[in-house]
Amino acid sequence: MDQKKIGGFLKELRKEKGVTQEYLAEQFSVSNRTISRWENGNNMPDLDILIEISDYYEVDLREILNGERKSENMDKEMKETVLQAVDYTNTENEKCNKRVRLCNAIAMGLFLLYTIIRDTMVYADYSIVKAVADIAQGLAIGMLLAGLIVSSRYGAKVRAFKRRLFRRNVN
Repeated sequence: MDQKKIGGFLKELRKEKGVTQEYLAEQFSVSNRTISRWENGNNMPDLDILIEISDYYEVDLREILNGERKSENMDKEMKETVLQAVDYTNTENEKCNKRVRLCNAIAMGLFLLYTIIRDTMVYADYSIVKAVADIAQGLAIGMLLAGLIVSSRYGAKVRAFKRRLFRRNVN
């Protein structure tokens, strides 16, 4: 797959359609800079956006991936396979979101435990209660950090994908 060739083809399609990079960026919920990177061959659009681009320009997905026009149309089975791949990606992203929510729920429970223990320290043996409270606090902070790491890796991609998917389902 030749990214430069694909980028040139995307630029050609955009010019044939008579639209600007700004307009196209708005259509696909990306930045102007992202469109420029695609057209220069520096980056490639995500699979779900490639499908939207092929629909928008009314060209075959294989044409975009080859960077040139073909006479044959993409068959329905090929498109279904690609959509299944997008659904799989969506499922994986949802699993990631569940992990983040679980980390945050555990962290909140541990902070609640820490708060309860800290407030009852007056009534119990101080050293044991303080050790349990410190462990709960440390685990809570660890879970929050784990959630932060997982969400920073996937969070932006998931939100952008859901916006594009929602916009596609509305149209």
